Amino acid sequence: MPAVRSPALRWTRRTLPGLGLATAVATAAFGLAQLLPPTLGPVLIAVVLGLLVGNLVTLPAATGPGLEVASKRVLRIGVVLLGARLTVADVASIGGPAVGVVVLCMTAAFLTVALAGRIAGVPPRLAVLIGVGTAVCGNSAIVATSPIIDAEDREISFAVATITIFGTAALLLFPVIALVVDMPDRVFGFWAGLSINDTSQVVAAGAAYSPEALEVATVVKLVRNAFMAPLILLIAWWAARRALTAEAASDADVRASALKAFPLFLVGFLALAGLRSLGVLGDDLADGFGTAATALITVAIAAVGCSTRIDQLREVGIRPFLVGFGAAVTLAVVGLVFATWLGT
Repeated sequence: MPAVRSPALRWTRRTLPGLGLATAVATAAFGLAQLLPPTLGPVLIAVVLGLLVGNLVTLPAATGPGLEVASKRVLRIGVVLLGARLTVADVASIGGPAVGVVVLCMTAAFLTVALAGRIAGVPPRLAVLIGVGTAVCGNSAIVATSPIIDAEDREISFAVATITIFGTAALLLFPVIALVVDMPDRVFGFWAGLSINDTSQVVAAGAAYSPEALEVATVVKLVRNAFMAPLILLIAWWAARRALTAEAASDADVRASALKAFPLFLVGFLALAGLRSLGVLGDDLADGFGTAATALITVAIAAVGCSTRIDQLREVGIRPFLVGFGAAVTLAVVGLVFATWLGT
């Protein structure tokens, strides 16, 4: 009889090539960080190395599943572990004042996409996807929103590519700009958390700048992510009113998308922050969790770099590109204004 392979063994064999590649790139990044100026931390080096590997080398298809696991699940575990470095009071002091600002920034991003999309003649469903991807939580928001508005595969691909392009550009440019102007760590954390698209990109930018910037950026981004579930309900109502779909999505579909959009790792992050507040997690254990979080985040960001294709720029087309560019610039400027106010 043929040997029966357990699901765990099958999962390991399927994901090992990609996880191994991401780990190797992250290890190289940590090594190079010891040789380069301190301003070039391992996370920033990891994304650059990943981009080089992903675009100069044709990666085997077998690396795909592992890279996806690294860029999503490993990142979320890293974000959860970051919670051990903060108390609930710390989270409230950062996230509380940011709530209203997050709503204002999201509104500015959506209005920019709506106006630019209408001027450029971008289809409404594609404009909605670019809007949620820019305003809330990047590709996760696009995936959660697409069934509600009955988006086509091509529209989803265009939106994901657009968000990836400008999120990666922000990840690389924001730390450089901040270093040039000597931006305070807390201000940069608010700026990254308010303005950069995907969670992985926000975490990478914060980690590339400083530990304090990473903590602030992560909390602010989690506040943004938490708005995804109610936004799904609003988009479903708007889509039905605007007849974007052939028939309105069912209540069950809307509830399922809203539940899927809620960032469950936020619960884990807050749980560890709660344990730190109660003294269950001491300083030594919290430091250990913080070190593990940095390592996992670096592996995840290396996977993001390996998975990002520069040639997506040609596939998107000029009109969605311009809409995404306008939204990214607007959010960066508005986010910087509010970040300066919140962080000083």
